[in-house]
Amino acid sequence: MYILALNCGSSSLKYQVYDADTKQAIIGGNVEKIGSDDSFITQKYPDGTKQKKETPMKNHNEALNVVMFMLREASVDTTKIAGVGHRVVMGGAKFASSVEITDEVMRAVREWSDLMPLHIPASLMGIESARQIMPNAKQVAVFDTAFLQTMPEYAYRYAIPEAWYKELGVRKYGFHGTSHLYVSKRAAAMLGKPAEQCNLITMHIGSGASGVAIKGGRAVDTTLGMTPTAGLVMGTRPGDVDAGALFYVMGKLGLTIDQMTKHMNKDSGLMGITKCFADRRDVEEHRDTNPDCKLALEMEVHNVKKYIGAFMAELGHVDGIVFTAGVGENDDYLRGQYCDGLAELGIKIDPGKNATALARKGVDEAFISTDDSRIPVMMIATNEELVIVEDTIAIINGTYNPDHLKMNYSFAK
Repeated sequence: MYILALNCGSSSLKYQVYDADTKQAIIGGNVEKIGSDDSFITQKYPDGTKQKKETPMKNHNEALNVVMFMLREASVDTTKIAGVGHRVVMGGAKFASSVEITDEVMRAVREWSDLMPLHIPASLMGIESARQIMPNAKQVAVFDTAFLQTMPEYAYRYAIPEAWYKELGVRKYGFHGTSHLYVSKRAAAMLGKPAEQCNLITMHIGSGASGVAIKGGRAVDTTLGMTPTAGLVMGTRPGDVDAGALFYVMGKLGLTIDQMTKHMNKDSGLMGITKCFADRRDVEEHRDTNPDCKLALEMEVHNVKKYIGAFMAELGHVDGIVFTAGVGENDDYLRGQYCDGLAELGIKIDPGKNATALARKGVDEAFISTDDSRIPVMMIATNEELVIVEDTIAIINGTYNPDHLKMNYSFAK
């Protein structure tokens, strides 16, 4: 039996096929530039080889058909795909766990389209396509927001008119929850403690970024808000910014809501500061010669440190700090900067351990703190697809527990 994990972006589709018995990925890939004449698919094999095929794909339905063709060409028996797990970015307050997809679930997800105009329509198209192409496979939604729905009301509410919260759902939801769930379980295992006895700070830092405060294994706060633009400085998103400043700019420049939304999601963050780079690798490469790049990194480091300190105050006791995602897993320079000067808080990075703990060099997880650091610091390569697969298998088998602390995840051991 196979499980297909799907992650549909606005113009992309990432996929992984897993063997349900071994929970090992047997093949995967990525479709890019969906909707363009130059769209293409890159299929990746376990031995590291890649196969690229250029073909026009107008929408996600055509893209998924190409994926199925490529899988069959690679001798994958697609009739054995018993379940499809879909990453869905927004589940709101309604979904605090993964669920089998029904028409009612689709209607509920569709209600978030206005808030997430790039992500939700893509997810819905991917789900509809999978239902048509694989009608006998069970379809499961794994929500990016689910892990964060244990936040207490005082943490997720905004100090705004109550009607906005009750009638429009304006509150903090958070994102990257599937990643934070995975690394928190792995961190507990590395620390040799049950997850429910761990207080952790997990920092998912990639192009998008978020931090989560975890108390007794459950999320109690996060840096992201109702949308993925709050909190930490990101590649093209600003992180925390005064809402009044946005209204001021809109008034002065006569910007529409759509124009401001684009600026907040595409033109801000590192891109906004440097005016040319959104990728940390490019920013770091020019930090000694470009003052804007130097400033951008200083701003990012400042924000990460600030939230680590805030979460430490909120948790009271911290058992460990985790860095994950593209930057968190592969950028030893920034990891060192994030923790520099925090020795008084019990955080000390070992430069040697930090330099070798790189996912791109094949290291999946490692301690990067000194032996005498009061708070252990870890690098853990995230694996959101494995969470999606195991939730999907459990829902198929009727063994799924919506309380993640009671789920028998293989990676929690």
